[in-house]
This record gives sequence, structure tokens and C-alpha cells, in this order.
Amino acid sequence: METRVPSWRRKFAKLPALISLLFVAGCATAKIEALFVPESDAWTVWSAHDAASTATIDHDAWDAFLAKYVKPDATGLNRVAYGAVSPEDDTALRDYIKALEAVAISTYNRDEQYAYWANLYNAVTIRTILDNYPISSIRKIDGAGALAVGPWGLKLATVEGRALSLDDIESRIMRPLWNDPRVHYAVNCASIGCPNLRMTAFRGATLDQDLDEQARIHINNPRGVSIENGKLQVSSIYAWFEGDFGGSQAAVLEHLKKYAEPELEAQLDEFTSINAYEYDWSLNDHVADNTS
Repeated sequence: METRVPSWRRKFAKLPALISLLFVAGCATAKIEALFVPESDAWTVWSAHDAASTATIDHDAWDAFLAKYVKPDATGLNRVAYGAVSPEDDTALRDYIKALEAVAISTYNRDEQYAYWANLYNAVTIRTILDNYPISSIRKIDGAGALAVGPWGLKLATVEGRALSLDDIESRIMRPLWNDPRVHYAVNCASIGCPNLRMTAFRGATLDQDLDEQARIHINNPRGVSIENGKLQVSSIYAWFEGDFGGSQAAVLEHLKKYAEPELEAQLDEFTSINAYEYDWSLNDHVADNTS
């Protein structure tokens, strides 16, 4: 059995650093928020896999849901028509999640596992929004434990007999076991500021190209990177998870340039630091007023 420091104790242990930051002139809100982001803390039992496996997991039901209810708006944001989900499709989504929960995921290869965890995370997130809809933001959902905002600490799925939260999937499985910053373009938090919810399921066979595409889409959209009046503003994910992107602003800039289109890449070459961070927690809802 694993011995872990309770999450509330780890959060309170950061208070001295938070107090120090509050007295630093010009300290960005995103940097303060980063103190409360879950650490990348490997749950090593989930490292089990079968490298020789060629088995695949059926994500057709997820594809069907996404095709019906996820639509891009004029800004390139993929929005979800939560209010239009029929009872039949709601049941189909829940059945898909149950099917994923029944998978013996430790018997698959690593790419198939990565796709599985990303799809499970996103499907559970949408189910959670539907359970609480209508709401203006995922942060309006009551969380678990002291200081918790949003559903990320709630145990919302069970895989191989282990209850899992969204935080578990992202920060105890995907982030530490793959050490791939593209995780942040794969999982979606149902918010406008988040990298897009992919309109098709992730699959092991096309995983690398799909993740690269997700990164390019976000970085080349103003929600990811914008430059105005000589100032560079980027998504707050690059502050919250700076360690995943190399541990410094310089490393974040190199990551951004890797996926930037040529014009943006040339602009980024002019910067040695980031001026501001921004994130919109409004629900990525699809309604008549914001569709193209």
C-alpha cells in the first residue's frame, strides 16, 4: 500500500512560498495558482504495460458523441453542446465510460494506454458537466476536501478495482509516467482557456501525430499565445505546469517555437521572457450566440 502525504497537507505546506510571492512586486496570479497545482506524483502500479501487445480499445462510441456534440466556433474553439445532449446519447456516453472502466488497461502497449487515459479523462469530464448542467464554469462544481474548487479531486471512475479522480489520471498517471508535456493538449477541462477538446478520439496508432496537431492548434491560437504591443501573453498552463515544459520561461519559449507556425516562431525569437499569463474558466458551451 502506498503512503502519501494528504493533499491538504501538501497544499498548506506551500503557504510560506505563497506568502513570499505576495510580497514580490508584479507577481503574476498564474504563478501563485501554480503553487496549488497537483505535483506530478507517479502512481507506479499504472506503469504496468505489455510492449508487445497489438490489441486496440474501441473508442467508436466516443467518436460518435464528439461528432454530434462538439463544434468549432469562429475563433477556432471547439465547443460542446451540453444542453442538446439527448437522453439516449447521455446513456451511450455513460456506457462508453463503463466499458473503459472494464478494460484491463495494464495489458496494453503504452501508446494505446495513453490514448485510453486521455479519452477516459475527457469523457468523464463531459459526464461530470452534464451531471451539473447548466453551470457557467467547471469550477462551480463542488470539489473534494478543504480548499478544493471543481471536480478534479473527486473519485469519478474505477479502473482495475482502483478509484480514480481526474487529478489521479492527469498528475499521478499521465504526467509522471509519460513525462510528455503534450498531456496538457490531450486532456480537456471544459473551459474556454483550455486547449481544444479533440473532435475525434485519441488512438494509439496515430497518437504522436494527434498530440502534435493538438499542440500546434493551441499554440497558434490567441488562447495559447498572443503578441500585442510588443508584449507576449501565453496560456496560464505554461505557468501552472512550467516544470512539465522544461522548468523555466526560456524552456517554455523553446517549446512554443517547436510548434509555432513560421510567422509566430519568428516573433517568439524576439522574446527572452513572458510578460503575462491568461486563462478563461468560462464553460466551453456551444450555444447559438457563439457558433460560426
